[in-house]
Amino acid sequence: MSARSKSRKGALDLLYEADIRNQSAIVIHDARKSESDVLIRDYTSLLLQGISDNRRKIDELISTYAEGWDMDRMPAVDRNILRIGIYELLWSTEVPDSVAINEALELAKTLSTDESAGYVNGILGRIASIKEDIVIS
Repeated sequence: MSARSKSRKGALDLLYEADIRNQSAIVIHDARKSESDVLIRDYTSLLLQGISDNRRKIDELISTYAEGWDMDRMPAVDRNILRIGIYELLWSTEVPDSVAINEALELAKTLSTDESAGYVNGILGRIASIKEDIVIS
């Protein structure tokens, strides 16, 4: 597993925990980072900050393109995989779209339900296909 893949998994873990605890992922991240025995990769920190900074738009896109799913009813793992994937698709200049989607699919295949990978692929593929038309700030 590459360093970036490990970073994405670390970001997913923190986002999932924040969702379950109804807390900020940044607050949990900062608390963990201050623990001397916990390794938090730089790319994990970058992902969490980017997702936090753009959370409103990311969640709006998930709600818009997650046909048939309310954000609150969507499995927390899937919701957070989508947050990472959408952040990388729209705001990361270092990650090609295909890599962002493939990494999200791997997380879904490994950590979520049998149907999740197809669902995640559909949403991220749709967003990637119209990303030039999406207004981001």
